[in-house]
Amino acid sequence: MTVDLVIPIFNEEGVVEQTHRRICDVVDVLDHDFHFIYVDDGSRDGTASSIRKIAEADPRVTLLRLSRNFGHQAALTAGMDAATAEVVVTLDGDGQHPPEMIPQMLGLVAQGYDIVQTQRIDEAQPASFKKWTSGLFYRFINVVSGTRVLPGAADFRALSRPALDALKAMPEYHRFLRGMVSWIGYATVILPYQPAERISGVSKYSLSKMVRLAMDAVFSFSLMPLYLGLSLGGLLFCLAAAEMVYVLSFWVTGRQSSLEPGWSSLMFVILIVSAILMTLLGFIGVYVGYIFQEVKHRPIYLLKGEKNDG
Repeated sequence: MTVDLVIPIFNEEGVVEQTHRRICDVVDVLDHDFHFIYVDDGSRDGTASSIRKIAEADPRVTLLRLSRNFGHQAALTAGMDAATAEVVVTLDGDGQHPPEMIPQMLGLVAQGYDIVQTQRIDEAQPASFKKWTSGLFYRFINVVSGTRVLPGAADFRALSRPALDALKAMPEYHRFLRGMVSWIGYATVILPYQPAERISGVSKYSLSKMVRLAMDAVFSFSLMPLYLGLSLGGLLFCLAAAEMVYVLSFWVTGRQSSLEPGWSSLMFVILIVSAILMTLLGFIGVYVGYIFQEVKHRPIYLLKGEKNDG
């Protein structure tokens, strides 16, 4: 079996060397033909130089350098586009995705599964803002989307060549690979894992990047925000009809004198209607923006030179 390991890297100088040694300790004893594809996602430190040194000592290593930081999903896409093996395994380069699971993942692919999807199990970890928001996000996306995304799913997975080709046939610019992998519907098995500590350094997934990924997931896989705006509009229409019936009742019963100008209630209605209209327009604007970026057909990433070039 030929296996390509796709590893996106961003500012991991001093870490990538340890990651490579740890992966080699696992794969070198396996009877498969392995190849490493490191994708430097616009690192600003000496990461590229570190990978070049690794490549000089290990001919199985290929370095792809992106022209700038395009993001984790784009870096994974670049690596998968370059992969030519029968099986592709994607994992992060910070050590939190345990390479010791690779033999088990390849065994499951050999049994006939096209996708071996890992699921992060972190009940033992203390409650945190990231853990709470992650759980909330997965519950929300599974309610509003027709595609079920596994809670705790990671970008640590093995893909057979047919599954990878199906994924590569989805060229959208805003990418949420966890949802895309689930959407293609190939035979999948779930493999739980306990995330390890980072080898060193800090996570490069900032709050703003997590928010952008969540927005890509929601607006790429659901029309629920538009339906929400329509529902609120229908609710306001019903309230307006009820108000009209209420006012007409005063005229029918001859109690017009009881009607007094209601400035506060009028302003309340105006503010509510305006807020809903602006929210709905915002949703529409986001969808139009996504469509605008798609129809420009800009590449998802750009390589800086050729493979293994600086």
